[in-house]
Amino acid sequence: MHVTMLRQHVVGLICAMAVGISPLAAQPSALRSYNAPIGESSVSGISSGAFMAIQFGTAWSSIIKGVGAVAGGPYWCAEANYWYDVITGYWGPISRATGQCMKGPASDLNIKHFTNQADAKASAGEIDPLSNLARQKIYLFHGYNDAVVYKAAPDAAAEFYRHYLGDGKRGNLFYQTVLGAGHSFVVTKQNDAGLNDCSANKEPYIDQCGYDQAGIILQHIYGRLNPLNRGQLAGTLKSFDQSLYTRPYTPDELSLGDKGYAFVPQDCEQGAPCRVHVALHGCKQDVDQIGPKFVDYAGYNAWADTNSFIILYPQTKPHSYWPTNPDACWDWWSYVNHTDDYVTKSGPQIKAIKAMLDALTGGNATLVSENDQSVSAPQGLTANDASDSSVDLVWFPVSGATTYKVQRAGADRAFQTVGEVAGASFGDSGLTPQTAFRWRVSAMLNGTEGPASEEVIATTRSRPPPCNDPGSCPVGPIGR
Repeated sequence: MHVTMLRQHVVGLICAMAVGISPLAAQPSALRSYNAPIGESSVSGISSGAFMAIQFGTAWSSIIKGVGAVAGGPYWCAEANYWYDVITGYWGPISRATGQCMKGPASDLNIKHFTNQADAKASAGEIDPLSNLARQKIYLFHGYNDAVVYKAAPDAAAEFYRHYLGDGKRGNLFYQTVLGAGHSFVVTKQNDAGLNDCSANKEPYIDQCGYDQAGIILQHIYGRLNPLNRGQLAGTLKSFDQSLYTRPYTPDELSLGDKGYAFVPQDCEQGAPCRVHVALHGCKQDVDQIGPKFVDYAGYNAWADTNSFIILYPQTKPHSYWPTNPDACWDWWSYVNHTDDYVTKSGPQIKAIKAMLDALTGGNATLVSENDQSVSAPQGLTANDASDSSVDLVWFPVSGATTYKVQRAGADRAFQTVGEVAGASFGDSGLTPQTAFRWRVSAMLNGTEGPASEEVIATTRSRPPPCNDPGSCPVGPIGR
Protein backbone atom coordinates (compact mmCIF):
# COMPACT_ATOMS: atom_id res chain seq x y z
CA MET A 1 0.00 0.00 0.00
CA HIS A 2 2.07 2.96 -1.21
CA VAL A 3 0.13 5.71 0.55
CA THR A 4 1.54 8.77 -1.21
CA MET A 5 1.04 7.37 -4.70
CA LEU A 6 -2.42 6.11 -3.81
CA ARG A 7 -3.60 9.48 -2.51
CA GLN A 8 -2.14 11.29 -5.49
CA HIS A 9 -4.06 9.09 -7.85
CA VAL A 10 -7.26 9.59 -5.94
CA VAL A 11 -7.16 13.31 -6.64
CA GLY A 12 -5.94 12.73 -10.19
CA LEU A 13 -2.50 14.24 -9.86
CA ILE A 14 -0.41 11.58 -11.57
CA CYS A 15 -0.68 9.47 -14.68
CA ALA A 16 -1.33 5.81 -15.18
CA MET A 17 1.33 3.34 -14.17
CA ALA A 18 2.99 1.30 -16.86
CA VAL A 19 2.38 -2.41 -16.50
CA GLY A 20 4.48 -5.30 -17.69
CA ILE A 21 3.65 -8.50 -19.50
CA SER A 22 2.38 -11.51 -17.63
CA PRO A 23 5.07 -14.20 -17.46
CA LEU A 24 2.70 -17.05 -18.26
CA ALA A 25 2.07 -17.27 -21.98
CA ALA A 26 -0.47 -20.10 -21.99
CA GLN A 27 -3.88 -19.09 -23.30
CA PRO A 28 -6.20 -18.68 -20.31
CA SER A 29 -9.43 -20.65 -20.22
CA ALA A 30 -12.22 -21.45 -17.78
CA LEU A 31 -11.61 -23.09 -14.40
CA ARG A 32 -12.76 -26.69 -14.27
CA SER A 33 -14.63 -28.38 -11.43
CA TYR A 34 -12.84 -30.67 -9.00
CA ASN A 35 -13.83 -33.07 -6.27
CA ALA A 36 -13.60 -30.29 -3.71
CA PRO A 37 -16.40 -29.53 -1.22
CA ILE A 38 -16.93 -25.79 -0.97
CA GLY A 39 -17.43 -26.00 2.81
CA GLU A 40 -13.79 -27.02 3.20
CA SER A 41 -12.53 -23.81 1.56
CA SER A 42 -10.37 -21.16 3.20
CA VAL A 43 -8.83 -17.79 2.36
CA SER A 44 -5.75 -15.78 3.27
CA GLY A 45 -4.13 -12.55 2.18
CA ILE A 46 -1.41 -10.00 2.72
CA SER A 47 -2.04 -6.25 3.17
CA SER A 48 -5.07 -5.27 1.05
CA GLY A 49 -5.45 -9.01 0.46
CA ALA A 50 -5.70 -9.45 4.24
CA PHE A 51 -8.50 -6.88 4.47
CA MET A 52 -10.25 -8.65 1.58
CA ALA A 53 -9.70 -12.09 3.15
CA ILE A 54 -11.46 -10.89 6.31
CA GLN A 55 -14.26 -9.32 4.25
CA PHE A 56 -14.72 -12.45 2.16
CA GLY A 57 -14.47 -14.81 5.12
CA THR A 58 -17.06 -12.78 7.02
CA ALA A 59 -19.47 -12.33 4.10
CA TRP A 60 -19.29 -16.04 3.19
CA SER A 61 -18.65 -17.47 6.65
CA SER A 62 -20.95 -20.43 5.96
CA ILE A 63 -18.45 -21.91 3.50
CA ILE A 64 -15.09 -20.59 4.75
CA LYS A 65 -13.30 -22.87 7.18
CA GLY A 66 -10.56 -20.41 8.13
CA VAL A 67 -8.93 -17.06 7.42
CA GLY A 68 -5.29 -15.96 7.40
CA ALA A 69 -4.65 -12.19 7.51
CA VAL A 70 -1.10 -10.84 7.27
CA ALA A 71 -0.82 -7.10 7.99
CA GLY A 72 -4.54 -6.44 7.73
CA GLY A 73 -7.29 -4.85 9.77
CA PRO A 74 -10.91 -5.46 10.76
CA TYR A 75 -14.07 -5.83 8.73
CA TRP A 76 -15.42 -2.50 7.37
CA CYS A 77 -12.40 -0.63 8.71
CA ALA A 78 -12.65 2.18 6.13
CA GLU A 79 -16.32 2.67 7.13
CA ALA A 80 -17.17 3.46 3.52
CA ASN A 81 -20.72 3.90 2.32
CA TYR A 82 -22.43 5.94 -0.37
CA TRP A 83 -23.16 9.07 1.69
CA TYR A 84 -19.74 9.11 3.35
CA ASP A 85 -18.18 8.92 -0.12
CA VAL A 86 -20.36 11.66 -1.58
CA ILE A 87 -20.12 14.05 1.38
CA THR A 88 -16.32 13.78 1.42
CA GLY A 89 -15.94 13.95 -2.35
CA TYR A 90 -14.85 10.29 -2.39
CA TRP A 91 -11.88 11.26 -0.26
CA GLY A 92 -13.20 10.10 3.12
CA PRO A 93 -12.86 6.30 2.76
CA ILE A 94 -9.41 6.45 1.14
CA SER A 95 -8.25 8.94 3.75
CA ARG A 96 -9.45 6.66 6.53
CA ALA A 97 -8.07 3.56 4.81
CA THR A 98 -4.60 5.02 4.42
CA GLY A 99 -4.81 6.80 7.76
CA GLN A 100 -6.44 5.22 10.78
CA CYS A 101 -6.83 1.75 9.23
CA MET A 102 -3.12 1.50 8.48
CA LYS A 103 -1.54 3.72 11.11
CA GLY A 104 -4.02 3.89 13.99
CA PRO A 105 -4.13 5.04 16.71
CA ALA A 106 -6.08 2.31 18.41
CA SER A 107 -8.53 4.87 19.77
CA ASP A 108 -9.65 5.58 16.18
CA LEU A 109 -10.47 1.90 15.57
CA ASN A 110 -13.66 1.44 17.55
CA ILE A 111 -14.53 -2.25 17.47
CA LYS A 112 -18.20 -1.52 18.14
CA HIS A 113 -18.39 0.34 14.81
CA PHE A 114 -17.16 -2.74 12.95
CA THR A 115 -19.22 -5.31 14.84
CA ASN A 116 -22.33 -3.15 14.63
CA GLN A 117 -21.92 -2.90 10.86
CA ALA A 118 -21.34 -6.64 10.58
CA ASP A 119 -24.39 -7.34 12.76
CA ALA A 120 -26.52 -5.04 10.60
CA LYS A 121 -25.34 -6.67 7.40
CA ALA A 122 -26.05 -10.13 8.79
CA SER A 123 -29.50 -9.08 9.98
CA ALA A 124 -30.26 -7.78 6.50
CA GLY A 125 -29.12 -11.05 4.94
CA GLU A 126 -26.31 -9.32 3.06
CA ILE A 127 -23.69 -11.55 4.70
CA ASP A 128 -23.90 -14.99 6.30
CA PRO A 129 -24.90 -15.39 9.98
CA LEU A 130 -22.05 -14.26 12.18
CA SER A 131 -22.41 -17.31 14.42
CA ASN A 132 -20.31 -19.03 11.75
CA LEU A 133 -17.28 -16.96 12.77
CA ALA A 134 -17.07 -18.88 16.04
CA ARG A 135 -16.12 -22.05 14.17
CA GLN A 136 -13.57 -20.45 11.82
CA LYS A 137 -9.83 -20.85 12.40
CA ILE A 138 -8.16 -17.44 12.35
CA TYR A 139 -4.45 -16.65 11.88
CA LEU A 140 -3.32 -13.02 12.24
CA PHE A 141 0.17 -11.60 11.78
CA HIS A 142 2.00 -8.35 12.39
CA GLY A 143 5.77 -7.98 11.90
CA TYR A 144 7.28 -5.40 14.22
CA ASN A 145 9.34 -3.92 11.35
CA ASP A 146 6.16 -3.20 9.36
CA ALA A 147 6.35 0.49 8.45
CA VAL A 148 3.18 0.42 6.33
CA VAL A 149 0.47 -1.16 8.49
CA TYR A 150 0.97 -0.50 12.19
CA LYS A 151 0.06 -2.95 14.93
CA ALA A 152 -3.16 -1.12 15.80
CA ALA A 153 -4.80 -2.52 12.66
CA PRO A 154 -4.24 -6.27 13.24
CA ASP A 155 -4.92 -5.69 16.95
CA ALA A 156 -8.34 -4.39 15.92
CA ALA A 157 -8.83 -7.41 13.65
CA ALA A 158 -8.05 -9.66 16.63
CA GLU A 159 -10.63 -7.83 18.75
CA PHE A 160 -13.21 -8.13 15.96
CA TYR A 161 -12.79 -11.91 15.91
CA ARG A 162 -12.63 -12.25 19.71
CA HIS A 163 -15.99 -10.51 19.87
CA TYR A 164 -17.57 -13.36 17.91
CA LEU A 165 -15.39 -16.21 19.20
CA GLY A 166 -16.04 -15.51 22.86
CA ASP A 167 -13.93 -17.13 25.54
CA GLY A 168 -15.17 -20.62 24.70
CA LYS A 169 -13.81 -20.52 21.15
CA ARG A 170 -10.68 -18.46 21.80
CA GLY A 171 -8.48 -21.37 20.75
CA ASN A 172 -9.54 -20.87 17.13
CA LEU A 173 -7.43 -17.67 16.98
CA PHE A 174 -3.65 -17.47 16.77
CA TYR A 175 -2.00 -14.05 16.53
CA GLN A 176 1.74 -13.79 15.81
CA THR A 177 3.35 -10.45 16.71
CA VAL A 178 6.97 -11.08 17.74
CA LEU A 179 8.75 -11.55 14.40
CA GLY A 180 10.83 -8.71 12.97
CA ALA A 181 9.34 -8.87 9.49
CA GLY A 182 8.56 -5.79 7.46
CA HIS A 183 5.36 -5.25 5.49
CA SER A 184 5.40 -8.55 3.65
CA PHE A 185 4.38 -12.12 3.23
CA VAL A 186 7.05 -14.11 5.06
CA VAL A 187 8.88 -17.13 3.62
CA THR A 188 11.57 -19.60 4.60
CA LYS A 189 13.81 -18.90 1.61
CA GLN A 190 17.18 -17.30 2.26
CA ASN A 191 19.58 -15.34 0.05
CA ASP A 192 17.27 -15.12 -2.95
CA ALA A 193 18.23 -11.93 -4.77
CA GLY A 194 14.68 -11.48 -6.08
CA LEU A 195 13.17 -11.36 -2.58
CA ASN A 196 13.79 -9.10 0.41
CA ASP A 197 15.61 -9.32 3.69
CA CYS A 198 13.36 -9.91 6.69
CA SER A 199 12.89 -6.30 7.82
CA ALA A 200 12.20 -4.79 4.37
CA ASN A 201 9.14 -2.74 3.44
CA LYS A 202 9.40 -2.70 -0.35
CA GLU A 203 8.46 -4.61 -3.48
CA PRO A 204 7.90 -7.46 -3.98
CA TYR A 205 6.75 -7.46 -0.33
CA ILE A 206 8.00 -11.00 0.20
CA ASP A 207 10.55 -11.15 3.04
CA GLN A 208 12.98 -13.96 3.77
CA CYS A 209 12.67 -14.56 7.50
CA GLY A 210 13.11 -18.32 7.81
CA TYR A 211 9.42 -18.54 8.71
CA ASP A 212 7.00 -20.70 6.73
CA GLN A 213 3.93 -18.48 6.84
CA ALA A 214 1.98 -20.40 4.19
CA GLY A 215 2.45 -23.72 5.98
CA ILE A 216 1.61 -22.25 9.37
CA ILE A 217 -1.59 -20.70 8.01
CA LEU A 218 -2.73 -23.90 6.30
CA GLN A 219 -2.00 -26.06 9.34
CA HIS A 220 -3.71 -23.68 11.74
CA ILE A 221 -6.82 -23.89 9.56
CA TYR A 222 -6.78 -27.61 8.74
CA GLY A 223 -4.63 -29.28 11.39
CA ARG A 224 -1.31 -31.00 10.87
CA LEU A 225 -0.50 -31.77 7.24
CA ASN A 226 1.83 -34.05 5.36
CA PRO A 227 5.32 -32.55 4.86
CA LEU A 228 5.59 -30.12 1.98
CA ASN A 229 7.18 -31.10 -1.31
CA ARG A 230 10.76 -29.79 -1.25
CA GLY A 231 11.51 -30.99 -4.77
CA GLN A 232 9.96 -30.67 -8.19
CA LEU A 233 6.22 -30.14 -7.84
CA ALA A 234 3.95 -32.72 -9.49
CA GLY A 235 1.03 -30.31 -9.75
CA THR A 236 0.37 -27.74 -12.45
CA LEU A 237 0.02 -23.96 -12.35
CA LYS A 238 -2.76 -22.93 -14.70
CA SER A 239 -3.96 -19.55 -15.93
CA PHE A 240 -7.65 -18.83 -16.39
CA ASP A 241 -9.81 -16.10 -17.88
CA GLN A 242 -11.10 -13.90 -15.04
CA SER A 243 -13.66 -12.22 -17.31
CA LEU A 244 -15.74 -15.40 -17.07
CA TYR A 245 -16.22 -14.67 -13.35
CA THR A 246 -16.67 -10.88 -13.30
CA ARG A 247 -19.82 -10.72 -15.45
CA PRO A 248 -21.74 -8.53 -16.08
CA TYR A 249 -18.64 -6.39 -15.52
CA THR A 250 -15.38 -6.63 -17.38
CA PRO A 251 -12.30 -7.27 -15.24
CA ASP A 252 -11.12 -3.76 -16.06
CA GLU A 253 -14.26 -2.25 -14.52
CA LEU A 254 -13.41 -4.00 -11.23
CA SER A 255 -9.65 -3.30 -11.39
CA LEU A 256 -9.09 -7.05 -11.80
CA GLY A 257 -6.56 -8.68 -14.07
CA ASP A 258 -7.54 -10.42 -17.27
CA LYS A 259 -5.95 -13.64 -16.01
CA GLY A 260 -5.93 -15.42 -12.67
CA TYR A 261 -3.98 -18.52 -11.65
CA ALA A 262 -4.64 -21.80 -9.90
CA PHE A 263 -2.19 -24.43 -8.71
CA VAL A 264 -3.73 -27.90 -9.06
CA PRO A 265 -2.04 -30.99 -7.55
CA GLN A 266 -1.82 -34.08 -9.70
CA ASP A 267 -4.15 -36.12 -7.50
CA CYS A 268 -6.81 -33.38 -7.63
CA GLU A 269 -6.56 -33.42 -11.40
CA GLN A 270 -7.23 -37.15 -11.32
CA GLY A 271 -10.37 -36.86 -9.18
CA ALA A 272 -9.11 -37.28 -5.60
CA PRO A 273 -10.95 -35.39 -2.83
CA CYS A 274 -9.37 -31.93 -2.49
CA ARG A 275 -9.81 -28.59 -0.80
CA VAL A 276 -9.47 -25.03 -2.10
CA HIS A 277 -7.48 -22.25 -0.49
CA VAL A 278 -7.78 -18.72 -1.92
CA ALA A 279 -4.49 -16.79 -1.66
CA LEU A 280 -4.85 -13.02 -2.13
CA HIS A 281 -1.79 -10.96 -2.98
CA GLY A 282 -1.34 -7.44 -1.63
CA CYS A 283 -1.01 -4.05 -3.28
CA LYS A 284 1.70 -3.89 -5.95
CA GLN A 285 2.00 -7.70 -5.84
CA ASP A 286 -0.07 -8.56 -8.92
CA VAL A 287 1.56 -10.55 -11.71
CA ASP A 288 1.77 -7.54 -14.03
CA GLN A 289 3.92 -5.61 -11.54
CA ILE A 290 6.16 -8.23 -9.89
CA GLY A 291 5.76 -11.19 -12.21
CA PRO A 292 4.76 -14.54 -10.70
CA LYS A 293 6.73 -14.05 -7.48
CA PHE A 294 3.76 -14.22 -5.11
CA VAL A 295 2.33 -17.22 -6.96
CA ASP A 296 5.70 -18.99 -7.08
CA TYR A 297 7.34 -17.98 -3.80
CA ALA A 298 4.64 -17.50 -1.16
CA GLY A 299 5.04 -21.19 -0.31
CA TYR A 300 1.48 -22.45 -0.72
CA ASN A 301 2.12 -24.64 -3.75
CA ALA A 302 4.67 -26.91 -2.06
CA TRP A 303 2.21 -27.66 0.75
CA ALA A 304 -0.67 -28.02 -1.69
CA ASP A 305 1.22 -30.58 -3.77
CA THR A 306 1.37 -33.14 -0.96
CA ASN A 307 -1.89 -32.33 0.79
CA SER A 308 -4.48 -32.12 -2.01
CA PHE A 309 -5.05 -28.38 -1.90
CA ILE A 310 -6.00 -26.35 -4.93
CA ILE A 311 -4.57 -22.84 -4.50
CA LEU A 312 -6.55 -20.10 -6.23
CA TYR A 313 -4.65 -16.88 -7.01
CA PRO A 314 -7.11 -14.21 -8.22
CA GLN A 315 -5.42 -11.12 -9.65
CA THR A 316 -6.05 -7.41 -9.43
CA LYS A 317 -4.38 -4.84 -11.68
CA PRO A 318 -3.49 -1.15 -11.46
CA HIS A 319 -6.19 1.24 -12.62
CA SER A 320 -5.73 4.98 -12.84
CA TYR A 321 -9.23 6.43 -12.96
CA TRP A 322 -12.65 5.04 -12.12
CA PRO A 323 -12.07 2.79 -10.44
CA THR A 324 -9.04 4.56 -8.99
CA ASN A 325 -6.65 1.87 -7.85
CA PRO A 326 -3.09 2.69 -8.96
CA ASP A 327 -1.39 0.07 -6.79
CA ALA A 328 -3.59 -2.92 -7.71
CA CYS A 329 -5.04 -3.20 -4.20
CA TRP A 330 -8.11 -5.23 -3.36
CA ASP A 331 -11.24 -3.17 -2.75
CA TRP A 332 -11.48 -2.60 0.98
CA TRP A 333 -12.56 1.05 0.86
CA SER A 334 -15.32 0.91 -1.83
CA TYR A 335 -13.31 2.17 -4.80
CA VAL A 336 -15.29 0.08 -7.30
CA ASN A 337 -18.77 1.57 -6.84
CA HIS A 338 -18.59 3.80 -3.73
CA THR A 339 -21.27 1.96 -1.74
CA ASP A 340 -20.98 -0.28 1.28
CA ASP A 341 -21.68 -3.48 -0.64
CA TYR A 342 -17.92 -4.05 -0.98
CA VAL A 343 -18.01 -5.89 2.38
CA THR A 344 -21.04 -8.04 1.45
CA LYS A 345 -21.90 -10.96 -0.79
CA SER A 346 -23.01 -8.52 -3.48
CA GLY A 347 -19.69 -6.65 -3.57
CA PRO A 348 -18.38 -6.93 -7.16
CA GLN A 349 -14.94 -8.27 -6.23
CA ILE A 350 -16.34 -10.62 -3.58
CA LYS A 351 -18.83 -11.93 -6.15
CA ALA A 352 -16.01 -12.52 -8.63
CA ILE A 353 -13.91 -14.48 -6.13
CA LYS A 354 -16.96 -16.49 -5.08
CA ALA A 355 -17.71 -17.31 -8.74
CA MET A 356 -14.16 -18.63 -9.14
CA LEU A 357 -14.54 -20.70 -5.97
CA ASP A 358 -17.88 -22.04 -7.18
CA ALA A 359 -16.29 -23.09 -10.46
CA LEU A 360 -13.50 -25.01 -8.75
CA THR A 361 -15.78 -26.75 -6.24
CA GLY A 362 -18.63 -27.60 -8.61
CA GLY A 363 -17.69 -31.26 -8.77
CA ASN A 364 -18.56 -32.04 -5.16
CA ALA A 365 -21.17 -30.62 -2.81
CA THR A 366 -20.42 -32.15 0.60
CA LEU A 367 -17.95 -34.32 2.43
CA VAL A 368 -18.86 -37.90 3.31
CA SER A 369 -19.76 -37.89 6.98
CA GLU A 370 -17.94 -40.14 9.41
CA ASN A 371 -19.92 -42.69 11.42
CA ASP A 372 -17.23 -43.97 13.78
CA GLN A 373 -18.56 -44.89 17.21
CA SER A 374 -15.18 -44.60 18.96
CA VAL A 375 -12.23 -42.28 18.69
CA SER A 376 -8.52 -42.93 18.88
CA ALA A 377 -5.77 -40.80 20.37
CA PRO A 378 -4.80 -37.82 18.21
CA GLN A 379 -1.52 -38.34 16.40
CA GLY A 380 1.24 -35.93 15.45
CA LEU A 381 0.62 -33.26 18.08
CA THR A 382 3.18 -30.51 17.47
CA ALA A 383 3.75 -26.80 18.03
CA ASN A 384 2.97 -25.13 14.72
CA ASP A 385 4.12 -21.69 15.89
CA ALA A 386 4.80 -19.68 19.03
CA SER A 387 4.71 -16.03 20.06
CA ASP A 388 5.73 -14.51 23.38
CA SER A 389 2.33 -15.32 24.90
CA SER A 390 0.78 -17.98 22.64
CA VAL A 391 1.53 -21.38 21.17
CA ASP A 392 -0.32 -22.76 18.16
CA LEU A 393 -0.87 -26.52 18.45
CA VAL A 394 -1.80 -28.76 15.53
CA TRP A 395 -2.42 -32.48 15.14
CA PHE A 396 -3.77 -34.88 12.57
CA PRO A 397 -7.59 -34.93 12.57
CA VAL A 398 -9.20 -37.97 14.18
CA SER A 399 -11.92 -39.69 12.17
CA GLY A 400 -15.29 -39.25 13.84
CA ALA A 401 -14.18 -36.70 16.45
CA THR A 402 -16.74 -33.99 17.20
CA THR A 403 -14.40 -31.86 19.34
CA TYR A 404 -10.98 -32.04 21.01
CA LYS A 405 -10.04 -31.38 24.64
CA VAL A 406 -6.73 -29.57 25.12
CA GLN A 407 -4.78 -29.84 28.38
CA ARG A 408 -1.69 -27.89 29.42
CA ALA A 409 0.89 -28.44 32.15
CA GLY A 410 3.18 -25.73 33.51
CA ALA A 411 6.08 -25.87 35.90
CA ASP A 412 3.97 -27.66 38.53
CA ARG A 413 3.59 -30.57 36.07
CA ALA A 414 -0.16 -30.81 36.68
CA PHE A 415 -2.29 -30.96 33.53
CA GLN A 416 -5.39 -28.80 33.40
CA THR A 417 -7.98 -28.44 30.66
CA VAL A 418 -7.53 -25.12 28.87
CA GLY A 419 -10.19 -25.48 26.21
CA GLU A 420 -12.21 -27.56 23.78
CA VAL A 421 -12.14 -26.95 20.08
CA ALA A 422 -13.61 -28.29 16.86
CA GLY A 423 -10.91 -28.84 14.26
CA ALA A 424 -7.35 -30.06 14.74
CA SER A 425 -5.63 -26.89 15.98
CA PHE A 426 -5.65 -24.75 19.10
CA GLY A 427 -4.10 -21.35 19.79
CA ASP A 428 -3.26 -21.40 23.49
CA SER A 429 -2.91 -17.80 24.67
CA GLY A 430 -2.17 -15.83 27.83
CA LEU A 431 1.14 -17.63 28.41
CA THR A 432 4.31 -16.35 30.08
CA PRO A 433 7.17 -15.42 27.73
CA GLN A 434 10.26 -17.66 27.49
CA THR A 435 8.55 -20.46 29.37
CA ALA A 436 8.26 -24.15 28.51
CA PHE A 437 4.86 -25.84 28.65
CA ARG A 438 3.53 -29.30 27.89
CA TRP A 439 0.29 -30.17 26.15
CA ARG A 440 -1.78 -33.21 25.35
CA VAL A 441 -4.98 -33.53 23.35
CA SER A 442 -7.83 -36.02 23.39
CA ALA A 443 -10.62 -36.47 20.89
CA MET A 444 -14.26 -36.26 21.93
CA LEU A 445 -17.21 -38.05 20.34
CA ASN A 446 -20.50 -36.50 21.43
CA GLY A 447 -19.12 -35.80 24.90
CA THR A 448 -17.25 -39.10 25.33
CA GLU A 449 -13.50 -38.64 25.65
CA GLY A 450 -11.00 -40.91 23.91
CA PRO A 451 -7.38 -41.60 24.92
CA ALA A 452 -4.93 -38.71 25.13
CA SER A 453 -2.22 -38.01 22.61
CA GLU A 454 1.47 -38.12 23.33
CA GLU A 455 2.70 -34.93 24.97
CA VAL A 456 4.44 -32.09 23.19
CA ILE A 457 6.73 -29.53 24.78
CA ALA A 458 7.11 -25.99 23.42
CA THR A 459 8.61 -22.77 24.71
CA THR A 460 7.14 -19.32 24.20
CA ARG A 461 9.35 -16.71 22.56
CA SER A 462 10.77 -13.65 24.28
CA ARG A 463 9.01 -10.31 23.99
CA PRO A 464 10.31 -8.30 21.05
CA PRO A 465 12.32 -5.18 21.87
CA PRO A 466 10.63 -1.80 21.38
CA CYS A 467 10.71 -0.81 17.72
CA ASN A 468 10.36 2.94 17.30
CA ASP A 469 11.64 2.98 13.73
CA PRO A 470 10.02 0.05 11.88
CA GLY A 471 12.19 -1.22 9.06
CA SER A 472 15.44 -0.65 10.91
CA CYS A 473 14.93 -2.66 14.10
CA PRO A 474 17.08 -5.76 14.69
CA VAL A 475 15.55 -9.06 13.63
CA GLY A 476 15.90 -11.63 16.37
CA PRO A 477 16.15 -15.40 15.89
CA ILE A 478 13.08 -17.01 14.38
CA GLY A 479 13.88 -20.69 14.16
CA ARG A 480 10.47 -21.97 13.16
